[in-house]
Amino acid sequence: MLSTSKPVGVRQKGVNMSKHVSAVKPIVVSKKSSCFKTQAMKEPFPFLKNVKYHSDLWQTVRTEQHFLKVIGGLKQKGHINDKLHNIWTDFYFNYKNAILSANLPTHTEELAVIIQSTIADNVLMQFKKPYTFPSYHSRILKPYNYFQFGQRYVASLLDFERSYLGAYDRWEKIQDLLLNGHNVVLLANHQTEADPGVFDHLIEPVFPDMSNRVTFVAGDRVVTDALCKPFSMGRNLFCVHSKKHMGDDPALKAAKMDTNRRTLVALQKRLNKGGCLLWIAPSGGRDRPQPDGSCAPERFDPLAVELFRNLISRAKAPGHLFPLAMYSLPMMPPPNTVDKAVGERRITNFTPIGMSVGDEIDWKAIVAAAGKSATKDEQHEILAVTARNAVAELYVELEKAVKDQTSRPKYFVRPWDLVAPGTYSGTK
Repeated sequence: MLSTSKPVGVRQKGVNMSKHVSAVKPIVVSKKSSCFKTQAMKEPFPFLKNVKYHSDLWQTVRTEQHFLKVIGGLKQKGHINDKLHNIWTDFYFNYKNAILSANLPTHTEELAVIIQSTIADNVLMQFKKPYTFPSYHSRILKPYNYFQFGQRYVASLLDFERSYLGAYDRWEKIQDLLLNGHNVVLLANHQTEADPGVFDHLIEPVFPDMSNRVTFVAGDRVVTDALCKPFSMGRNLFCVHSKKHMGDDPALKAAKMDTNRRTLVALQKRLNKGGCLLWIAPSGGRDRPQPDGSCAPERFDPLAVELFRNLISRAKAPGHLFPLAMYSLPMMPPPNTVDKAVGERRITNFTPIGMSVGDEIDWKAIVAAAGKSATKDEQHEILAVTARNAVAELYVELEKAVKDQTSRPKYFVRPWDLVAPGTYSGTK
């Protein structure tokens, strides 16, 4: 995520996106489809293949009693403090309950223990040998596969049977643009820390090249929180310090600003090469549920949208903006309030997820429609509001498609149904 300003109420102005959005074609699956859960879940949980550990401490941990004993031993030896021990114990039991709530033969206490052990193993490694993210971070697959580690965790909480990818034909268009050397920026709402994993699980089965290309624009939290860092190490990232946290430590402000300048230079160089797929959350943070439980994409920061519009327009390769709606909130709902401190409590749930992309945002037409009298700031605001509203419209349809199976449009598909049975493991 790119954090640039605190979300506030959305001004109700912008351009009617219906003029710029084409109808989505329904997907026709010619062969008999077989859902991921019904084909692969008959066997042991497929994402447990090739599980590795940094420390031998976790190699034989397979029971809850053993896991809690190891965590307690780390506390007694002073490797973790009381606060972290309590946080981790809470995280484990919350996660175990989520796993067992799936009511699947693959989702057992042992599965919860193994995956929690891999997370604890990685977090402890960060305490011993902390990784510093450069301006551009290329995901680490060897000697330890951090991508596989992250996908395994997200998969354990993902209800494959009821998760959907929307607007398949638009994804095909994006793939064609990338293969022809164009750049694509996805302006997305952001709901959980698991969003990169959600994106890859929905895209990789049908567009593996797109999964390889995508680079996420990451804010402070995902590259500084010890629990987030191992997951972030498995993603391609452009690292940006946000305005929200720029002044948290005045002594580091100058260094953070210098990092941001280097990131912009790296971004422009990458865009000049072409074929770049970027995921950015212009809201600067995660969507928060309203008191009535409803949720909608947060306001997009006009400066963030303008920055990436400007970057792709200045690049040597052609560039495009697309709105992207993501539904993943139940998987790891964020705290109700924005907190500068890292180390937040993690709540997890077994849940369906979804993602849908809209038609390309014609920013030139949008700015032209604003009129010559509009100032630069007004043009930026109109473009940001229009992009956010496009995502909001997609989100309403997406949320309904995931929650209400009876009214789901035909152009929402389970990507695992479009590949040969047993071929998707989600673990490069």
